[in-house]
Amino acid sequence: MNEKYVAQDIEKKWQQYWEDNHTFKTEYDESKEKYYVLEMFPYPSGNLHMGHVRNYSIGDVVARFKKMKGFNVLHPMGWDSFGMPAENAAIKHGIAPKTWTLDNIENMKLQQKALGLSYDWDREVATCKEDYYKWTQWFFEQFYKKGLAYKKEAKVNWCETCHTVLANEQVIDGACWRCDNPVEKKDLSQWFLRITEYADRLLADLDTLDHWPQRVKLMQKNWIGRSEGTEFSFEVPSINERVSVYTTRVDTIYGVSYVVLAPEHPYVERLIENAPNKAELEAFITRMRNMSDIDRTSTEAPKEGMFTGSYAVNPMSGEQVPVWIANYVLVDYGTGAVMGSPAHDERDWEFAHKYDLPIKQVVTREGEEYSLEKWQEWYHEDGILVNSGEYNGQTSEEARKNITAALNERGIGEGKVNFRLRDWLISRQRYWGVPIPVVYCETCGEQLVPEEELPVRLPEDVKFESGAVSPLATSESFLNTTCPKCGGPARRETDTMDTFIDSSWYFLRYTDAKNDQAPFDKKIANYWMNVDQYIGGIEHAILHLLYSRFFVKVIHDLGLIEA
Repeated sequence: MNEKYVAQDIEKKWQQYWEDNHTFKTEYDESKEKYYVLEMFPYPSGNLHMGHVRNYSIGDVVARFKKMKGFNVLHPMGWDSFGMPAENAAIKHGIAPKTWTLDNIENMKLQQKALGLSYDWDREVATCKEDYYKWTQWFFEQFYKKGLAYKKEAKVNWCETCHTVLANEQVIDGACWRCDNPVEKKDLSQWFLRITEYADRLLADLDTLDHWPQRVKLMQKNWIGRSEGTEFSFEVPSINERVSVYTTRVDTIYGVSYVVLAPEHPYVERLIENAPNKAELEAFITRMRNMSDIDRTSTEAPKEGMFTGSYAVNPMSGEQVPVWIANYVLVDYGTGAVMGSPAHDERDWEFAHKYDLPIKQVVTREGEEYSLEKWQEWYHEDGILVNSGEYNGQTSEEARKNITAALNERGIGEGKVNFRLRDWLISRQRYWGVPIPVVYCETCGEQLVPEEELPVRLPEDVKFESGAVSPLATSESFLNTTCPKCGGPARRETDTMDTFIDSSWYFLRYTDAKNDQAPFDKKIANYWMNVDQYIGGIEHAILHLLYSRFFVKVIHDLGLIEA
């Protein structure tokens, strides 16, 4: 007997034994109490790093402990294997994304096995394989039939030199990552999922997640951003229109000294039509439109604006206030316009000071005016109204109720619940993703691919350097098809889905990974779900975890699971 421990020999022996004997294989067994432990599955970049090892070691300890306690433990592993790096490798090295990805999976799988992790490899999934993305496409079709998937115009990053759409990550300091030329915003028809239809449930059900970290729940709550306020409109005589705004502080309406529109607001062109500095305004608008939303709304970014030359009428005071255009207002948030009440909002305060706009105090602590020489934290709090006509002396709460009622009575305002959450834009002008199962027929219009024809497979005759909006548009074999309704000629959708779609239901597939008749069996999924221990980074608290909660709620509403 060799008394020396030769790690490579001994560990390989037992790893092979575990594999040959399916030591970590888990069976569906309702007679046992289950425990589902899951680490977030990795992108197959080629090699594990210490962050992977940390997560997987934690999960492995939990899985082994629960097995020793007698639980029927589900501990699977798979691959979040669609995404841009594979496509970039195809462009850079001339290797097919599929080849690059599958080679990386094999290498990382060998590394995981060498770590001795107790995964049930019989349940392995890879989101880029047809037996998985067939069901991702199937889910898209269920969302579509339920009215939760739709297409509309949306702004994207566009490089005119490369003639292609860029992801936000590919825009560096306003320039294309590939050619360094300026990037502009462009309207393109894009696919969305109506996550906003579930906003109330996503928010309310956070209270039922007893074992979730408070930090994660707070991050999701803030991201959903529910607020109760008032939507009302200002008359703009110069264009004979009314501009709607939404505010949670209608009690400060008498302090409004300006109105601000997003550069993309539909009234902007008419507002500046007769302005003496029209060319300067147009240049400013173009520059603002080409900034990312993140840059425009950053607390660190300078607030920039220009006066349009037009005025709006305050519906309560009758005062005329200037209409501005500014970078910090987004067209797809709220109404695309905001009222500026600088004495009671720090952002408005900064903007008013920068451009020398009036600052009028209308809410105070005790109903008496104070100096406005510098910003005070209490200015944004509720208080007693002053300088507010018939509402003087009312509390902020009373005034909000009464002013909203007055606006409603005149037919120009109403109470409204608003959400920061926007519908989920899922279109990607990329190749290495799940094809959206839709075709377009000149006679029948937009049509779903019949379920029996799924999956819509990725073609291999694509050109990655062609400059097309999507590489899929370069494949004639993929693009041209027949209409499932009339049998006439049709063209396939050439966008692919956001990879967050793939990871929004993978934990359900693990419960029944070999099922070729359905994404999973309802009875089996109900036994294993919910996940008892989920391990991953806090950076996934909002997008991945929020999207997954949304998916599960829709899947529940479709009657596919009870959890």
